[in-house]
Amino acid sequence: MAGKPGLGRAFRRPTAGRLAAGLRSGATARLLSRLSALNVVEGSVRLAAQAFLTGLPLLMTVAAFAPGWMQDLLADSLRTVLGVRGDTLDEIREVFSATGTTRNTAGAVGVVVTLVSATAFSRALQAVCERCWHLPRAPVRTAVWRWLLWLVLWLVFLLLQAPLRSGLGGGAVAGLVLSVLSATLLWWWSQYLLLGGRIGWRSLLPGALLAGAGAVLLSRAARVLMPTAMEHSLAEFGPLGPVFTFLSWLIAVFLVAVSGLALGAYAASTSWYRAVAAPHGRAESGP
Repeated sequence: MAGKPGLGRAFRRPTAGRLAAGLRSGATARLLSRLSALNVVEGSVRLAAQAFLTGLPLLMTVAAFAPGWMQDLLADSLRTVLGVRGDTLDEIREVFSATGTTRNTAGAVGVVVTLVSATAFSRALQAVCERCWHLPRAPVRTAVWRWLLWLVLWLVFLLLQAPLRSGLGGGAVAGLVLSVLSATLLWWWSQYLLLGGRIGWRSLLPGALLAGAGAVLLSRAARVLMPTAMEHSLAEFGPLGPVFTFLSWLIAVFLVAVSGLALGAYAASTSWYRAVAAPHGRAESGP
């Protein structure tokens, strides 16, 4: 009986050694190295900051020139995504309905300036996609129109969130399916557009699916958690309270999205995915 503990330790040492060696040289090591090189947290914070500093003013400027029905649809979409209600929802509706002052101070030139400034959001997302695939930065002259087009499609996608998440009247299950499908298509197309077609569609699909599904599931959780957080921050800190809560939520959204894009790029580079996605020896362009 005295020799059994030593025998157990003898078995544990090789097992632990093999496990450590596998972590250092196997697929897990390559994945962790890719995530570390990408710096997921920093990229997520930068995207959240750009979305807040440039995307939100663009949203408010567009709402200022939009008709009443579009303002209501936009407010309903934000309510659906964030789950806000009560005083916080009233604050959002007041912001989007305050068209007179914003329209007079902005004007056509102001709208153009806001739109151009908002391309910082598109540029930040393009940089993240390029780092995921280890691609060089695209020339500015060939990317400007892509930044602007992506912003327009992003605004349309946000505007349609309320009808999509209600399943176009088909119920909760249909809403979940449509939400995941539309979010996946958005991230799929976004990667292809911002990368300038340098990566093929099949290779971009895993990242789009992970980013889209992750963002939708996080939004579903936000509908439970965010109303209480928003109302508490509004009561505690006034109108600025929900701002910080919203910024924290944006960081979480982009942390999920960027992680999904990075994991998708890694999955698409594995031999098993290439064998499944490109049968009979056909291959796509890659990094």
